Amino acid sequence: MSAALKYKNNYQSDPYNKIRKIDGSHAFKDSVSGGYVAYQVRQRKHGKIAYFNYDLAKQMGLISKDHPHKMNRELSKNLLETFAIQIINEHDIINKTPINSKDVKKNTYMATRYLQLQHPSKKGLTSGDGRSIWNGTSSFRGKTWDISSCGTGATCLSPATAINKKFYETGDPTVSYGCGYSEIHEGLGNAIFSEIFHLNNIETERTLLVIEFPKGLSINVRAGQNLLRPSHFFNHLKQDNYDRLKNAVDFFIDRQTSNGNYQKLKTPKSRYNSLLENICKTFAEITALYESEYIFCWLDWDGDNILANGGIIDYGSVRQFGMYHHTYKFDDDDRWSTTIPQQKNKAREIVKTFAQLCDYLITKKKKPLNQFNNHNILNKFDTIFRETKEKLLLKKMGLTEKQTNLLRRKKKKLVKCFMESFTYFERAVSAEGPIEVTDGVTTNAVFCMRDILRELPYLFQKDFASISHESFMDILVSNYALPEDSSLTPKKKAKINQFQADYKKIIQAIAHIEQCSSTKILKQINERSAVINRYERITGDALIHITTKLIKQKQNYTSDQFQKIIESFIHEQNLVPDASTKSSAPKAPPSSKKLISNMMRIIRNHREGI
Repeated sequence: MSAALKYKNNYQSDPYNKIRKIDGSHAFKDSVSGGYVAYQVRQRKHGKIAYFNYDLAKQMGLISKDHPHKMNRELSKNLLETFAIQIINEHDIINKTPINSKDVKKNTYMATRYLQLQHPSKKGLTSGDGRSIWNGTSSFRGKTWDISSCGTGATCLSPATAINKKFYETGDPTVSYGCGYSEIHEGLGNAIFSEIFHLNNIETERTLLVIEFPKGLSINVRAGQNLLRPSHFFNHLKQDNYDRLKNAVDFFIDRQTSNGNYQKLKTPKSRYNSLLENICKTFAEITALYESEYIFCWLDWDGDNILANGGIIDYGSVRQFGMYHHTYKFDDDDRWSTTIPQQKNKAREIVKTFAQLCDYLITKKKKPLNQFNNHNILNKFDTIFRETKEKLLLKKMGLTEKQTNLLRRKKKKLVKCFMESFTYFERAVSAEGPIEVTDGVTTNAVFCMRDILRELPYLFQKDFASISHESFMDILVSNYALPEDSSLTPKKKAKINQFQADYKKIIQAIAHIEQCSSTKILKQINERSAVINRYERITGDALIHITTKLIKQKQNYTSDQFQKIIESFIHEQNLVPDASTKSSAPKAPPSSKKLISNMMRIIRNHREGI
């Protein structure tokens, strides 16, 4: 029997068998003793499927590749029996909470330990998954996926337990994060945002499933090919626990290798040196990407809010801005977040810590962190970051990867000059100064660089002469700008002239390299830039309002219709100019026309914000 036929027969005889096999089993338990807290779980009642990521489930092999994007009774039953669970925590055990033994699952599920700076212990002695557990893994076609669920109950690893030195009942209204629950607004928002990022080739964990419960609560099931964070290693490093550190790092490397992301190496020294090189490249590239795409991810020294493979997680504080609001800080009650540009230095600190970590694993002697201040890996980080920023700017301009590489190789000085011209306008902030926003503080950016990159190639196709200072500023200026911000000072006029001159030199350089007309290059760039710098582009604020509207309107649609609305909206945010997915984008039901129109209006109204 062929592999394809066997694959088909397995799904026909028992289509949801792989879902049921997700039962708390995970190789991390055997590999990293002491790296987690084990919890028994019980079935949680009254749940219903609010969102299911059919495409992701097919990638993971959980359903057949030809499964329709429709929920049926059997699929719903298997999903709820597998993922609608709640931990039996310390409060339950101490207070002898009545639990029907028939509802208790056979296996234990782990809440993993990792470093978190909001805990009193800066060594990771009390921190980790505060309201999440790991459901297990799924392997399919040479790839292994981790699966975890948020909102499954209050664990002993939450900040509330560490700070107040007490165990909390799941659902305790006196604490928020420490109560162990998550909300449907959070789940759907995360699902939409993470799938948009994934669609646009930004590494991220993905939402597999959102289960809705009464009173607006939910369980949000996430999946990724490796859900370990740098903080899963840093706690053991800070505690000087060599064996646990080695086991955790080896587990990560083995997973990356088996999934085809790392080269297979035999000696420990080569494995750890290669890990450091990979971590350096990953974190230099992603922080450059975050600056380019205006993604606020709140990186910090503990390596908590990011996956070790560079994937975005914990979407509660993740945002994408419409402009470079580079002074924005999130107010987390007891501390302020990093800003977008500060994320680079935090990533650099993470790489430096990995240099210490890898040296420790190789030599078995832990040196002070400051001895790695001048490690050559940091110079490499700086170089990769700078080169990636240049590549991303040229890509955002509308150049292809081939054109970008040619230009950077043959016209380095020109690329640097254009980067400087672009940065001048991108970093300009309002004369109004710092202001409070809903969840923090910022000083508003005033120029929308995506607008000028989208409009210039169109205008230059008509006339390759520079546009007037006034016309340039009309395109560039945002709704945040005060009159003094957009006034045409001699310096601004000179900067506008320089920007346009550098832009045209790039067009001419590419035309010369490809031996064609500037008009042909402009036409190509215009088509690409219109997609990359689309006017209706989602921001964090827009997502909050859209998710609220979706939840309010949810009752007006069947579950399958609601699923189609979400899928359609996600695919509308595809900003990859060469993508072939546009034609196969799911269609929202005709009855949702008004809702979709309102959602797009929200995006337009918040396109420049945070």
